[in-house]
Order: sequence, then structure tokens, then C-alpha cells
Amino acid sequence: MGFKFVHAADIHLDSPLRGLERYDGAPVEEMRSATRRAFENLVSLCLEEKVAFLLLAGDLYDGAWRDYNTILYLIRQLSRLREADVHVYIVQGNHDAENVMSKGLKMPSHVTLFDAKKPSKQMHHRLPVVVHGQSYGRAEVTEDLSANFPQAMPDLFNVGLIHTSADGRASEHKPYAPCSRQALIDKGYQYWALGHIHRRTELSLDPPVLFPGNLQGRHVREAGPKGATLVHVDDELRARPEHRDLDVVRWHLCEVSVTDADTPDVAIDNAVEKLVALRRGDRERPLAVRVRLTGQSGAHQKLVEREEHWASELRGRAASIDALWVEKVHFDTTTPIDLAALRRQPGALATLLHCLDDCGKDAAALRTLAEGLAPLRKSLGAIDDIPLFDDPEQLRAVLVEVEQMVVPMLLDGGRRR
Repeated sequence: MGFKFVHAADIHLDSPLRGLERYDGAPVEEMRSATRRAFENLVSLCLEEKVAFLLLAGDLYDGAWRDYNTILYLIRQLSRLREADVHVYIVQGNHDAENVMSKGLKMPSHVTLFDAKKPSKQMHHRLPVVVHGQSYGRAEVTEDLSANFPQAMPDLFNVGLIHTSADGRASEHKPYAPCSRQALIDKGYQYWALGHIHRRTELSLDPPVLFPGNLQGRHVREAGPKGATLVHVDDELRARPEHRDLDVVRWHLCEVSVTDADTPDVAIDNAVEKLVALRRGDRERPLAVRVRLTGQSGAHQKLVEREEHWASELRGRAASIDALWVEKVHFDTTTPIDLAALRRQPGALATLLHCLDDCGKDAAALRTLAEGLAPLRKSLGAIDDIPLFDDPEQLRAVLVEVEQMVVPMLLDGGRRR
């Protein structure tokens, strides 16, 4: 009497792209349609696996997105499941609660949208399954919604469906509807379907309590495989989850060690070689890649002196790699010069290094520096790579970069004289 179901979350249909248009060669159209195509893959997975039902754990929409075509598209896709007798259970998350267009929307008959006032339950029409769920009624829910969920119903496969930050361990997501792993387990449910955290996270496997992650990565902070969880339930009502990739464009953060590179050309060769290997390992979908060059390298000074040139050189060479786009290149190399030894020697360079060290340790000095740099930061506008000068940690990182750039230049200037 075993059966299967699929658990997905954080669809963010038609999530708007931010800033891709300013990058030459960016796969704008592929990214623009990616969330829809990933959702189509989700529906197709349900049909191919002949699942009994689909769980959607919140954030189908992207905040206050106001294109009604997004909702019409969602309903059309869900209608594909009705003919196969696949029921759909949905809770709304914080982004859905922001979306005024979805309020009062009548869903197809095979779709259950849980109420926001309190937890409720829905029995499956032909299986010994009960789904307990509660939606968000507002964008910011700070109380533990799971606390009011009932204990498991005996002799049934109990599913808990909720949009939550759980224990709040993922700092990049707001701590909405927090709850504890143990409190969820203590309800006695056979499966907890969570949403909100965009990285696949298994809080427990006995019973399964997990976030499937979002369907489609939208930027480099959502790198790696994305998709949904296919769950196999055996005759003893034990659940066995497995991840299924459903993304159509994949983001990667590609770190390239250039420690052995004495020249920028060799460093770029190393990066291209790594990108070719990345493409070889994943030929199923376009790749969007942020490259980060790291390591103590003899090429450091020349790389940082002409970062834009070498980034363009890398992008140009990567353009010949099929369906791979380099979004950005970060130069996080360091000088091979022994700065510790320089600090111990008398002279102007040691004085400079000690001044930079002292500034990084002195809160008042950092505030003064931030005030001096504020007009510069304002004139640069909203550029992602420019640090926030009112953040002490980012300012300290800037001082380290200054040290890494200026000392080699001063030493090189001294040798030329």
C-alpha cells in the first residue's frame, strides 16, 4: 500500500531579476523564465513518478509582484495534476502574504490552501494520510505557529506543512515562525514539510523534518543543485526522502587557487581550466558562475592593478565554453611578500603596516575613516562590490586589501629607483 509524494517550497514564480541586464552576455531570457520552467519540471516529476500528492510549503510568489499572469500560470500548471488525481496542499509564506493579488483567489478543486487563522487538517481522499497546515496571514510572523498543531492522529500518515525559520540557524533568512526541531518531532508526525530556508536542510531523518530548498537558484547566494524532495512511503508508513534536481540554470561559486601562478596569464589559464571542468561535470543546464581567484601568488600585484582588464580577459576566454556565463570575477589573492617580517624591520614600511593594524583595532579610528569615506560611498551609488563603510568588519577588510596592494607597489617602486 506504499505511495509517493513530492515536497517543494520557495518557488518565487517570476522572481524579478536584479541587475543582470548590465552584464554583457548575461543569459537574461534564460534566467527570466527559469522559475517557471523549474515549476514545470516539478509538475512533470509528480506525473512521471505517479505521486499521490504534492506539498508546497510557502512562497509560491515573490512578495508584492503584481503581474496577474503569474497566478494564472500557476493555476494552469496545477491543473495538469488534477487529471492524474494528484492532490495539492499549500501553505502561504511571508512572500505570499505580501501578495495582494492572491488574496481571495479560488483554487481548483484538487488544491487545498490552508487557512491562516489556526492550524487545520485535511484528509487525503483515498489514502490513510492527514495533512496539518497553517498559512501566514501577514508578511511578518514571529510566533511559533507549530505550537498549536495537534498531536499525530493514530494509524495515519501525519504530515506537518509549515513555512518556518525553524531554529533560525540560516542567518540569511528572517526568523519567521521559529520553532524547535525537537518540538516538531514530539508531535509524532511521520513527516514535516518545511519551507523558507532556500538551502536543502535535513533537521531530522527519523522522522524526516526537512527543507527541500528552493526550486531554482536566482543569484550566486543560491548556488548549487536546486529542486524538490521525492518521498517514498512504505507499507509501515515510514518515509524515505530523496532530492531531485529540477533547476534549469545553475549558479556556482568557483574558487580557483592561483598559488602556483607567477603571472596573470597563468592565473587566467588556471581559472579557464577550472571552468572547463565545471562545464564537463554538468552538461544538463546553463551555468552562471562567479569566479574567485585565491592564494598567495606572484601574480597578485599585476592582477589587482588591472582587475577590470583581467576579469574581461577571463570572461572573453570563458565565452567559448558552451552555455557557461561568468557573472563576476573576484580577486582575493595575497602577496607572497613576507609582511610579518617587514613589520619587524625598522623603516617607513613597518610604520605604515603598524598604522594600518592600529586603525583596524581602534573603533574610534574606524568611525573617523568611515565618516571620511561616506561621500565617496554615496557618489558610487548602489554597486554590489563596494563595501558598506559604516560596517567595521567591511572596513577592516578594506584595510587588509590596502595593505596587500600598497606594500608590493612601494617595494616595486623602490626597486625601480
